Amino acid sequence: MDSTQYGIDKTILESMTDQLIHRGPDDSGYYSDQRIGFGFRRLSIIDLNTGNQPMFNEDHTIVSVCNGEIYNYKELKERLIAKGHIFYTVCDVEVLVHLFEEYGTHFVNELNGQFAFAIYDKKTGSLMLARDHVGIAPMFYTSIHHVFIFASEIKAILNHPLVKPEVNLTALDQIFSFPGMISPETMFTNIWSLKPGHYLRIQHTHTELIEYWDLNYPEASQIDHGKPESYYIDQLDDLLMKSVNYRLHADVPVGFYLSGGLDSSLIAAMIHKIHPEKRHSFSIGFTDKDIDERTFQQLMIKQVMSEHHESVFDQQDILDRLKQVIYHAESPLKESYDTCSLTLSQLVKKNNIKVVLTGEGSDELFAGYVGYRFDEQRSYQDDLDISMMIEREIREKLWGDPNFLYEKNQFEFRETKQAMYSDAVNEKFSLFDCVNKEPVNKQRLTNRHPFHKRSYLDFKLRLSEHLLADHGDRVAYANSVEARYPFLDIRLIEFIQIIPPHLLIHNAVEKYILKKMASRYLPTQIIQREKFAFVAQGSPYLIRQKIEWIEDMLSYETIKRQGYFNPNTIERLKKIYRDDMFMLNQTFENDLLLIVLTFGIFLEIFNIRCFM
Repeated sequence: MDSTQYGIDKTILESMTDQLIHRGPDDSGYYSDQRIGFGFRRLSIIDLNTGNQPMFNEDHTIVSVCNGEIYNYKELKERLIAKGHIFYTVCDVEVLVHLFEEYGTHFVNELNGQFAFAIYDKKTGSLMLARDHVGIAPMFYTSIHHVFIFASEIKAILNHPLVKPEVNLTALDQIFSFPGMISPETMFTNIWSLKPGHYLRIQHTHTELIEYWDLNYPEASQIDHGKPESYYIDQLDDLLMKSVNYRLHADVPVGFYLSGGLDSSLIAAMIHKIHPEKRHSFSIGFTDKDIDERTFQQLMIKQVMSEHHESVFDQQDILDRLKQVIYHAESPLKESYDTCSLTLSQLVKKNNIKVVLTGEGSDELFAGYVGYRFDEQRSYQDDLDISMMIEREIREKLWGDPNFLYEKNQFEFRETKQAMYSDAVNEKFSLFDCVNKEPVNKQRLTNRHPFHKRSYLDFKLRLSEHLLADHGDRVAYANSVEARYPFLDIRLIEFIQIIPPHLLIHNAVEKYILKKMASRYLPTQIIQREKFAFVAQGSPYLIRQKIEWIEDMLSYETIKRQGYFNPNTIERLKKIYRDDMFMLNQTFENDLLLIVLTFGIFLEIFNIRCFM
């Protein structure tokens, strides 16, 4: 928090920091002067005795706080010691102040990790905020009346007396239109999410946002097809093994999630190869046999000989945890499966484990979704009606390619959205319609192979602010658990960028090259099993239970009073969804009522006024 006019109120600083106690229940630390205040909550993982923050350089002119891990800190530390720097702890994040002192802001290019950090330079009066390449660690900020405020979660920012919560309609529209919100948007007006691979530099009244990294596939004509398949298999094996090894470093026990699918099973097998000692594994089972994966989980439990813990999830758990996940997500949701992820982290905490490895991130990089196969089957039709002509214009504006379909036909879906919104909201639709804003850097899509286009969009629109946010970081840290992601190691990602697409999908086999590599570690039952897309029960199930608070949240009166949605449309949807014969294909269709329901919960939890 930086303010030259108001100074630092330590009571406010401590109150804001206390909002993040679930992210760091082990310790707290503060630094403040007339211009800046840092507050920190610690989850002790590395250097349990001397690793509390803030961190300082030798003469205390540079101060930092960091949420996350710097995995290559030992190599960086050796280099810095050789240059004369003195370290006072054995904590990984102490390298940040010394790197900044030695190289300035450019040092961020040296990091391999998951991090969001702030560094204050007393000599220049400058503040640097940075977020990791992929966006694993969150960083939010706002500026009000010359006061700059930042935090790892928005609830801490809302605890500042200058900040008043107000709905950002653009972010709501993104949730309907895309896989999730897209940074820098958040659900709160004038509160921003620092984009992955970016840092923010603030000096006096000057603010500069700088991109230091982005996923950058080669142009289709530049793809190297000259290397044999074995080269890519060997390199993947080596880089993923190094990534897993990095993420096992901790001064506390490290466990892992085990779903029974390819990705988590491969991580488990590599963990066992690196350190064969017994470790804790965690999984969710289901009473519904159609989605239960415990048979496959047991195969891996026997292979890696883990001490396994499972929680059998039933649909009541969705009702019991829905409000809690909205509180931690700080956003409405379009799926209910975050309640499963929250249950999983509760199981980890119950067994006194602080760190878990997970297989998240593989699908976006190795063609793990059905859309990658569909791309090969689509063809362009010359006989276009007027609606398709407009749709092609929208695709050109969004993706730079009129023939590229991502998720849905946006022109057709616009009618659905406008039917959902109230008349008052629709009056402002042109101001917040997210399709009018370019969501990604289209230069990263130009002349790229269709697979690489889809992968880039999944990486930017699905991963960081959805799967790594409400489905990852928030529900893990809700129970003081740090999740680590071996597939999202920056060195591994940069190698995956150069793998030819025909080795990612080969003869309609998704994740072909990863499966070939995984055959060195996994039983064939895991590798050859059909991809399983888990979806938890959605709003049709929830509203059929006739739960009083859900009935009230979706009632005509409540919807009309809130003012954001059309109560007549919501009534029609409720009638359709309540029909026992109605089935929602959540893989391809939006659960519209779940967005409305969780948006209502969001308004209630964060005490946001009705739309005026």
